[in-house]
Amino acid sequence: MRIVVFSDSHNNFHKLNQVVEQRGDTHLFLHLGDGEGEFDDLACLYPEKKMLFVRGNCDWASLSKSEDLVICQGKRIFFTHGHLYGVKKDTHRIWERARQLEADICCFGHTHTPFSTYRESVYLLNPGSISQPRAGHPSYGVIDITDAGIAIHHVTLR
Repeated sequence: MRIVVFSDSHNNFHKLNQVVEQRGDTHLFLHLGDGEGEFDDLACLYPEKKMLFVRGNCDWASLSKSEDLVICQGKRIFFTHGHLYGVKKDTHRIWERARQLEADICCFGHTHTPFSTYRESVYLLNPGSISQPRAGHPSYGVIDITDAGIAIHHVTLR
């Protein structure tokens, strides 16, 4: 199963659409906030695709959840924007929340900087920003869940 994770699109529908068009083999798209308007447009354009969204700190007046949990091939994926867990300072609080939820994977955005690590049975993934990177180029994350395990990597958009 392939999952594409993007965050912080900040009104850049073009970049989101580019990723969906390039990743036809994807089973699930997760948007980690700060882009509800363009995410809604994307979901309308691709009603056959499974897409989930959580609100970010810039999604004002949003009625979307601030965090969610999805189970894919028996793996628990916790996803949130990250601002409520102080991820610009460190990842300890969000990692604790993932452990509390018994998550295998924790996805968060907000920092606009790609990051991934494995810490005490939890994969942490920040895909960076798909439109306003703070370091390098726009990016998104890919999670592959197979019988052999979990593989996580970042993809840079040029």
